[in-house]
This record gives sequence, C-alpha cells and structure tokens, in this order.
Amino acid sequence: MNMIQAINSALDLCMAADEGVVVLGEDVGYFGGVFRATAGLQKKYGKTRVFDTPINECGIIGVAVGMATYGMRPVPEIQFADYIYPGMDQLISEAARLRYRSAGEWTCPITVRSPFGGGIFGGQTHSQSPEGIFTHVSGLKTVIPSNPYDAKGLLIAAIEDPDPVLFFEPKRIYNGPFDGHYDRPVQPWSKHATSDVPDGRYAIPLGKANVVREGGDATILCYGTMVHVALGVVAESGVDGEVIDLRTLVPLDIETIAASVEKTGRCVIVHEATRTGGFGAELSAQVQERCFHHLEAPIERVTGWDTPYPHSLEWAYFPGPVRLTQALRRVMKD
Repeated sequence: MNMIQAINSALDLCMAADEGVVVLGEDVGYFGGVFRATAGLQKKYGKTRVFDTPINECGIIGVAVGMATYGMRPVPEIQFADYIYPGMDQLISEAARLRYRSAGEWTCPITVRSPFGGGIFGGQTHSQSPEGIFTHVSGLKTVIPSNPYDAKGLLIAAIEDPDPVLFFEPKRIYNGPFDGHYDRPVQPWSKHATSDVPDGRYAIPLGKANVVREGGDATILCYGTMVHVALGVVAESGVDGEVIDLRTLVPLDIETIAASVEKTGRCVIVHEATRTGGFGAELSAQVQERCFHHLEAPIERVTGWDTPYPHSLEWAYFPGPVRLTQALRRVMKD
C-alpha cells in the first residue's frame, strides 16, 4: 500500500468495528477526498457515516466535538492543514480542555486528519506545517507518520484513543517514498511505490518513536517527510547517523531520544516548519536538559526559513540534503 491506501484501510477497519466512527469534511463523501483518502467509504457505509460538509472548518471541528461528547468517535478531515486555523478555538478551547474542565467525566475522542507540508507546488495556502502551534496546547496529541505502515497503525491508535488527536499526513509522500532530494524541482517518487502493510487491524502505540537507522556518529531527530531526507543524507554523506522517526510529537518519546544522544554525543534536528517557535526548539531544550554532559557539540537545527511560504522558491525553502549535510559536518568537527 501507499500512504493513501493505508489511511483508507485504517478508516475502513475502524468504521467496520465501531458504528460510532464517522468521517466528515469537505469532499470526503461522494468524491472520496481531494487526495482520495476516503474513496469508497461513503458507498460502503452510507451518507450518515461518511458525509460532506460546507467549507466551514470551525463548523466541521465544532460538530465533531459535539459528536465526541455524545459518545461517538468522529474523524473530521481538514482538507489542507493551512485551513485549520478557523477551527482553532474549537480545538483549543473545547476539545483539548473537555477532560480537564469536567474532571474526567467527559472526553473528546476526535481524530482530526489533515494533509500538511509542501512539495506539491501548493503555494502559501496549501503547504504549511503548523504542528508547532498545536504541540503547545495541553490536552491535544499530535501524530505525524512517515510511511504507510506507520500511517495505518498510528491512525487506528489515534481513532481508538479517548482524547483529541491531530493527525498530520505529509502529502509529499502520500503516493510513495522519494529519494530525499527536496531541492530537486521534480517529483522523484513513483506513484506506484508501495510498502508492506497488513490488511488486518494493528495499532502502533502513540508516544513511541522508531529508530529507523542505528548509527554511532550523530543522532538525527525528524518526522514525516524529513525522515526520508535524513535517510538519504546518511546514505550519501558518510556520516554514521542514527535516524529517529519521532512518529508522535505529543506524547514525545524522550527516553528513546535521550538514549540515542547519550550514545552518539551529537544531535541534529530537522523539520519542515519555520525555525522560530518550531518543534525543533522544544526538542533542543529537552535534549539539552537531559543530555548536557554527553554532548560533544552544540545541537543543530535544520528547518524551514522564517518567512511566509515562498511558492516560487519552494525548493530553496525546504531543509534538503545540502543543508542537513552541512549541519552534520559542523557537529562532527566539534
């Protein structure tokens, strides 16, 4: 399966197992979603469980919060992560706080799916990476898969979780892996690239990172599309990097991160979002707090630039192999 197929499979299995699981959003019904992630689900489960909504993100999330409070498990889709901002009040003031403000009497088991990140020439309003905004909010969980296998297992775990989860899907790798060269003005993936994904149900626990490549020179912390960039750089740079796919930003598997940094003595963080206030700053702080006496060099961050998303300069904006290789060379010099 590619990631789209894996997500569709997860939704299908969850809907078959629990009648309270419903899918809602713009074009998710008859059309099957702008990226086809919900294709076929309305035909199989009907218009009361997979239904289109108006172009109204605050309404989509607000309705989902009400459904979840009633006992259902809604999975609203926000067509692009850039569109999520009108629904922030519902997410932050209602969904994230419901368990706390009711002293545990009520929960809000919603899973907000949304494509995020760049790489498809979507421009300023279809390419943003807003994960850092939501990791700041207590009560929200943030999940970002990097491959089809993880996408399915993490989405099932998110839907079954009793609390609200933001599930950001890196659309650059929706249709298959790529070689990590973000700075090439082409789409180098194969639209038919697949990964081994079981047809049946399995869940990957939220809050558990994955060491996708072991190494001894430096720890590279990444998630989503950047995992492929990191693996490409390690393969070509000669640096024996240990690549950790965070999978979930909140809850964060700091134990796996700390164990790796204590082993390698060096840490490079890479993410697509802007640098200032990005999740890499939080990662850097936590690594510094726990691993200060093990560090052999300053922690490096390789990120997007602190500018609005530049449509015409998309390939220069991304933290690609050149910039990540430079960061690895700097930490190896110290």
